[in-house]
Amino acid sequence: MRDERVIKLAHNLLTYSVDLQPGEKVYIEYKGDYTRALLKELIKKTVALGGVPFWFDNDESLQRRLLHGINEEQMKAYGAIHLGLMRQMDAFLSIRGSDNPFDLADLTPDARQWNTVHFMKPVHLEQRVKHTKWAVLRYPNNSMAQLAEQPQEIFEEFYFQVCNLDYSRLSKAMDPLVRLMNDTNEVRLVGPGTHLRFSIKDIPAIKCDGRLNIPDGEIFTAPVRESVEGHITFNAPTMYQGQLFNDISLRFERGRVVEATASEGTEALNKILDTDDGARYVGEFAFGLNPYITTPMKDTLFDEKIRGSVHLALGTCYDQAPNGNSSAIHWDLVLIQTPAHGGGEVFMDEKLVRRDGSFLPEDLLGLNPDAFD
Repeated sequence: MRDERVIKLAHNLLTYSVDLQPGEKVYIEYKGDYTRALLKELIKKTVALGGVPFWFDNDESLQRRLLHGINEEQMKAYGAIHLGLMRQMDAFLSIRGSDNPFDLADLTPDARQWNTVHFMKPVHLEQRVKHTKWAVLRYPNNSMAQLAEQPQEIFEEFYFQVCNLDYSRLSKAMDPLVRLMNDTNEVRLVGPGTHLRFSIKDIPAIKCDGRLNIPDGEIFTAPVRESVEGHITFNAPTMYQGQLFNDISLRFERGRVVEATASEGTEALNKILDTDDGARYVGEFAFGLNPYITTPMKDTLFDEKIRGSVHLALGTCYDQAPNGNSSAIHWDLVLIQTPAHGGGEVFMDEKLVRRDGSFLPEDLLGLNPDAFD
């Protein structure tokens, strides 16, 4: 029996998120057997829309077989194959539902770096992000429910509520914050372990309203590259290529991370930040605005949208909000400022805009959680 929620999600992804047109080719990456229900609906709907589907099983359990023992020349050849495929595509969808998100936890530092430099950067950061219509989503399998610490049935209900949100309504509520960010020079973040300031002057604010990531609900820009000063402690756990980090704390001088620690894995953290020069600079600043996402679940696509949060991405910036930073990494780190997570404040040109996760200006009240209850 076909699940109507899955049918609706496939329809939204193809007709809204990537706006697939007749004759266009779509590359569908899927991870995990449980995602096949959505994959089948996407293939069927693509054909019905007159498009051409291509699908690729890229589960971490398969990547592990590739990356253990591979040398750099093999990695370059692997990346070249996928770059050639991506150049043929008009759209890209990624359905991520791996059975074990820690399958890549024991990769060597060299393998991680080669995968980042020769696959992720050219195929995804340079080609897919810049030259295709794309959307990325996680799928509600049992391992994801475990990371969220919920029974799978309850998690699935939450998932489809979040992913099938009325994004057109959220999009309208975002407009006043976009205008405010575009008119702002300096942002200041204050909270436990955090006092950070930076400029966003003349860098566009971009609303994410269901067209790139599912779930969605953020507005991003980028700091002026050398303007970031102070320190920040992120209170959401974060995964990077199968490795879990907690309580990452960064200190910035003239835009660059000069000190980085974590409750565990400080050495590994600094190895990532030494990938290239741009990895120690910030390529993105964003507000998390999805009204239905309230707690972290060790999944960036959800955690960066948590209502009452902000996030910074270390590494490369997006072309839509350029600050000149280039890197092989783009790593989103999340600070939740709701009372349950320690609270905090956001100032824009020294005006208090958000306290403890709730916006204060009248024209931004439509982004607060009670507006969607």
